[in-house]
Amino acid sequence: MKLFHSHFSPFVRKVMVVAHELGLAERIELLPSAAHPTKRDTNILALHPLAQVPTLIADDGHAIADSRVICEYLDALGGGMFPAPGPARWSALNDQSTADGLLDAALLIRYELTVREEGERSSAWIAGQTAKIESALDTFEAGVAALADRIDIGTIAVACALGYLDLRFPDLAWRRRSPALAAWFEGFDARASMQATRPPVA
Repeated sequence: MKLFHSHFSPFVRKVMVVAHELGLAERIELLPSAAHPTKRDTNILALHPLAQVPTLIADDGHAIADSRVICEYLDALGGGMFPAPGPARWSALNDQSTADGLLDAALLIRYELTVREEGERSSAWIAGQTAKIESALDTFEAGVAALADRIDIGTIAVACALGYLDLRFPDLAWRRRSPALAAWFEGFDARASMQATRPPVA
């Protein structure tokens, strides 16, 4: 398998944490990418119409995009990160969806600050996306007990989202807002899969 990736992408990191947890990481060759919100990578575009990162090329040559789909594909090969149908599965999937939404908001802020010219940036847009991040943090803080002792797609997604806030938004100081969540993250972040996928210093 091959994966178009960026060391700084939290969605790539989620895929690779799942791969490490399932013992599949060594089967994945990492391919460089030049994905950009306004300039698509032609190498990825030749294989998938969205030209997004991450995009996985399966052993049969089929392209699979979107971290949620890729993680489920890897789970079908190794098994274990997606609970069986029932309440635990819906909790894990909902946690993943909320964490991914937090990341979507963070990336929209990132693009607003780095892709748009200063005169084109919207403070209202940034404030609105920041509010989404804060709401997600508050939800995870209130329900942090439900994250304990779980290793699944939900907790992996939450941990990767928090790691991205550390990487790109240190001024947000999310730990002050969410101390119980911070304590949970400290333990989860020590896992070998998280350490192996830690992005370089930006």
